[in-house]
Amino acid sequence: MSVYVFGHKNPDSDTVCSAIALADLKTKLGVNCTPVAQGELPPETVFILKKFGVAAPAVKTSYAGEKVFLVDTSDLSQLPDDIKQAEVLGIVDHHKLGDLTTSSPLECWIWPVGCTSTVIASMYRFHGVEIPKNIAGIMLGAILSDTVIFKSPTCTPADKEAAERLAKIAGVSDLSALGMEMFKVKSAVEGTPARELVLRDYKDFNMNGTKVGIGQLEVVDLSILDAVKGDLARDIAALKAEKGNHSVFLLLTDIMKEGSEMLIASDDESIVEKAFNIKPSAGKVWLPGVMSRKKDVVPKFEKTFA
Repeated sequence: MSVYVFGHKNPDSDTVCSAIALADLKTKLGVNCTPVAQGELPPETVFILKKFGVAAPAVKTSYAGEKVFLVDTSDLSQLPDDIKQAEVLGIVDHHKLGDLTTSSPLECWIWPVGCTSTVIASMYRFHGVEIPKNIAGIMLGAILSDTVIFKSPTCTPADKEAAERLAKIAGVSDLSALGMEMFKVKSAVEGTPARELVLRDYKDFNMNGTKVGIGQLEVVDLSILDAVKGDLARDIAALKAEKGNHSVFLLLTDIMKEGSEMLIASDDESIVEKAFNIKPSAGKVWLPGVMSRKKDVVPKFEKTFA
């Protein structure tokens, strides 16, 4: 019987590449594992997997009665609805410890770094297992994605060291060039439905009993989104109503200007001013220096919603 390895809903490059890498490592350590995803893969992730010749994982959304390893999250809101009916053997993550609980002890690697793949690269080293070239490539891609080519405030020296080590294994000589190639794929939005863009990197949070959704689109130039901003604003308002959330926010992150425009759909728009000390106008606000949902946005909202 295989053990499934997966990450959060609306999978991104780190959650998918980390699941594949951890499944490879655990299988080599004697635990037969299969990587899966909770949803369809975004274009950037598809690009990374194809570039390094790695098969995309199957989509699986129900895990009752299964044994599982979790990557890139331990929040119930981001896990399958039946996760409490699964046996969680371990968690590998780089976020705060979430609200998942288990009935048995488990293996847990949760580090304050910029990417789950950074942790898994260290796990390979800890266990003395060689990282395959193609796995090194996708882990490198995940690190470049999650750290926004090392520009994110979540990026640590450990992420840079892991990326350099993985690049040597994968045969990648120019990390910035690979990162920009990835982000150009991520920036391609023409013809994509607004809902797909909103959910491309979206997470729901329970902030002290208040339901808040936060999505993020990272592009090389914010002007790429000018033609679709109106559609995106209307869609987050519709999504807020569908979910019954207090708020849904969408970060439009310009990786070159190193800041984000936040689109706002909220029962109380003043919550944004309270969190960031900048007054929104017409349902949006520019947040200079804000690059990371995890470090720049979620903690501020959690304090404000307390």
